Amino acid sequence: MSARREGINKTSTRVAVLSSHFQFHKPSSSPSSPLRLSMAASSDKEPDLAAVSSDPPTIFDKIINKEIPSKVVYEDEKVLAFRDISPEAPIHTVIIPKVRDGLTGLSKAEERHVEILGHLLYVAKLVAKQDGLEDGFRIVLNDGINGNQSVNHIHLHVLGGRKMDWPPG
Repeated sequence: MSARREGINKTSTRVAVLSSHFQFHKPSSSPSSPLRLSMAASSDKEPDLAAVSSDPPTIFDKIINKEIPSKVVYEDEKVLAFRDISPEAPIHTVIIPKVRDGLTGLSKAEERHVEILGHLLYVAKLVAKQDGLEDGFRIVLNDGINGNQSVNHIHLHVLGGRKMDWPPG
């Protein structure tokens, strides 16, 4: 079997497995009603939300799935915040969305990502407050190779606990 054909079969299998976990609900008569998605009643398995994306898995997906340990400082249904393993400041937290939805970097953002982008910034504020950074903090979002993005999964860095120098790079 060709590599291309094998890749198509893997993708088809993945889509079939994932779609078996969900039920789609038709919107009400209003055209602006969103499509609702819920777990299928016939399945007792939870979907691997980080793997819903067609992008290859990253180290962050493994952290979300608890395959790699991390020091989690905040978590909700949309994002996960944890301590950076190579801190650049006394307090260095990374905040990631649990589902990439094609949002591997800010340059890939589309209008549909506005809500999660805003939520990432709001959670940065919550984490900074939780860490006692009332005197200020820095948010860093690296994008692309020249922006020094190290993981193809959009993420924010919240840095604090010391005076931040300028220019930063």
